[in-house]
Amino acid sequence: MHIALQGALIGLLVGVVMFVTDYMIIKKGVAERAKRRGRAPEMEGTERERMKTLFRYVIFLPAGGAFLFWLIWG
Repeated sequence: MHIALQGALIGLLVGVVMFVTDYMIIKKGVAERAKRRGRAPEMEGTERERMKTLFRYVIFLPAGGAFLFWLIWG
């Protein structure tokens, strides 16, 4: 397997793990806050922005991983 492809796959894996972990942490916080306030769980604007920002980062992570792997080991 080409080294750049390995880097892209590793970058994709790291990105997905980061995104899922962050989503679960935010979801837990939203549920706890909703329980305290007695309302339905709903993400606030800052939490939505945090998820959008992380998603944009995750999109470019595989390309960055592929480039770095190619640059270092290729």
